[in-house]
Amino acid sequence: MTPEVARTLPGDGKQLDYVSTSISLIIHPRSPRIPTVHMNTRYLATSQGWFGGGADLTPMLPEQRSQAAEDALEFHRAMRHVCDTHDPAYYSKFKAWADEYFFLPHRGEPRGVGGIFYDHLNTGDFSKDFAFTRDVGAALLDVYPRIVRRRMTEAWNEEDKQRQLACRGLYAEFNLLYDRGTMFGLRTGGNVETILSSMPPAVTWL
Repeated sequence: MTPEVARTLPGDGKQLDYVSTSISLIIHPRSPRIPTVHMNTRYLATSQGWFGGGADLTPMLPEQRSQAAEDALEFHRAMRHVCDTHDPAYYSKFKAWADEYFFLPHRGEPRGVGGIFYDHLNTGDFSKDFAFTRDVGAALLDVYPRIVRRRMTEAWNEEDKQRQLACRGLYAEFNLLYDRGTMFGLRTGGNVETILSSMPPAVTWL
């Protein structure tokens, strides 16, 4: 990595080689009734190592885009449970981090209904931090299919589809302007197709 990138990461900023491994899962459903979901879990090390990641939900339709909506409540319950299992302080901290991170300042609105986000997690206990990061992924694989099964048979029309495409425009804006993983990948010469794999397949701007 470049010295400029190295200085933004934990460590002394002088070590330019790094190790990184991650799992990224992004689903952009065909149905506007099913929310988009994103999850990333990762381990990165320079002169020291740390975990990061999280999961967030982005409903496509205005009536679903509230943290008080059914899907959002269920999603956050799952994220709270996995956090509380490992550390009661995690959920409030990581939820607030997600609310701040997944926000588009130029629009003055969030990307979706949030979830949890964390980075530079290094408690000094590798096994503990790995277990938490693993369980974030397991929680997503439990809660999201339940949401999909509830929504997948609901009818939708062309107006719903156009609202979905417009919401996906916000998703694309965030990924290109603010997403740390996207910027890190591009600045370190990663595979562009992989880095941009989270982009929605079709968007509109109204």
